[in-house]
Amino acid sequence: MPGVSVRGLSYEARRQLAVNLTRVLSLYRPVLDAYIIEFFTDNLWGTLPCSWQEALDGLTPPQLATLLLEVPREGEVVRYRSVWPLTLLALKSTARALAFTRMPGFQTPSEFLENPSQSSRLTAPFRKHVRPKKQHEIRRLGELVKKLSDVTACTQIVDVGSGQGHLSRFMSLGLGLKVKSIEGDQRLVGRAQHLDRELLQTLEKEDRRNPQGVQASCRRSPHHVVRWVDPTALCEELLLPLEDAPRGGARLLLTGLHACGDLSVALLRHFSRPEVAALALVGCCYMKLSDPGGYPLSQWVAALPGCQLSYRLREGACHALEEYVERLWDQAPSLRTHCYRAALETAIRVAQPELRRPGVQGIPRAHEVKIEQYVRRGLQRVGLDPQLPLDVAALGAQQAQENRVVAFFSLALLLAPLVETLILLDRLLYIQEQGFHAELLPIFSPELSPRNLVLVATKQPLGQAFSVLETEDG
Repeated sequence: MPGVSVRGLSYEARRQLAVNLTRVLSLYRPVLDAYIIEFFTDNLWGTLPCSWQEALDGLTPPQLATLLLEVPREGEVVRYRSVWPLTLLALKSTARALAFTRMPGFQTPSEFLENPSQSSRLTAPFRKHVRPKKQHEIRRLGELVKKLSDVTACTQIVDVGSGQGHLSRFMSLGLGLKVKSIEGDQRLVGRAQHLDRELLQTLEKEDRRNPQGVQASCRRSPHHVVRWVDPTALCEELLLPLEDAPRGGARLLLTGLHACGDLSVALLRHFSRPEVAALALVGCCYMKLSDPGGYPLSQWVAALPGCQLSYRLREGACHALEEYVERLWDQAPSLRTHCYRAALETAIRVAQPELRRPGVQGIPRAHEVKIEQYVRRGLQRVGLDPQLPLDVAALGAQQAQENRVVAFFSLALLLAPLVETLILLDRLLYIQEQGFHAELLPIFSPELSPRNLVLVATKQPLGQAFSVLETEDG
């Protein structure tokens, strides 16, 4: 997919991109701020220009993928059934032109061709207990951290928000890095330590079968610490070197794999400390950012009119565009649940007008039941009488608009990458305003891992050495 490459942008160009993004997001805010479950209660279709309604009405899900989201199937010829309004075409063009590219610069065969559950680029011991998505992520980020550590002469890695320790374990026992692993949940730390011991035992058995390889006695497990990291305060534990730090202290590299919400902010703020030489951060869960405090971080973005991002905008930025396109191509029956949930919201408002957008516990195989059944089950799940009289004719009319609901959601999804771009651009500018250096790299396959942009920050410019980080290991 087309998009903006951060590497090609000067500091001034990055600031201008932030200006352009805030202007565009302000212009289309009504679409982005809308909740799809209020499609009927707020007449969301009626909020679109009439010319847009005419262009989008009646499009099938595969047509939405091809014409609106501009992701045709391989070899598919793109054909418009009518002339689209220039305003809608401009929106599509702008959405593509201003969003950061999410396609990695390297092309390698899929690591899951032989077995969809096992990466061919990770050895069996490191795949155990790890799902395919996570296998891909820990390998790619771990290898980048190793390269970044080498070019910045870091002596210790600090993995913050490490969970069950899959990334820490791969970096320490697989790549030979000295790793401190920080996680706030004691249960997850206990699980990580158990998996460390299990992996070491497996590697020791391999050593006995292959005495010429790396011996277990030379391997070092991650050093695990239970600690919540407060994004508003300095975490001394995060900066403390391990006991055998070299004279002059450790040079730290901070990393976080999908550091949730404000945890990303904490890492960005700790980067300014003199002990820290480099940062490799993949963020996620933008809707969990503190408001204010988590965004905006840079002085430049904070001063721009229209820079504020509502919870709804930040939540929308976390959607998986590539996964949704697959559902559109396949005309997945699960697309129907958008319409069903919007119909349920209508019934809830009729029964209890003050109850708005309540959380509804998942209804198993919702797309396989009739819309009336879904609504009754949903009413029960929010504490209302499932036997309330329903307007069956109105429900039928709502179900007939299923493709309109999907079209509106797709329109919002087209714009969502602009929100993520602004959040990540704000973080880049925040680092640069302090006199440091920062870039963004698409590191994961977006089909496997939608939040796939890693922010790489260093105290000194890397120059040509940065190109090493953009390559895929053979």
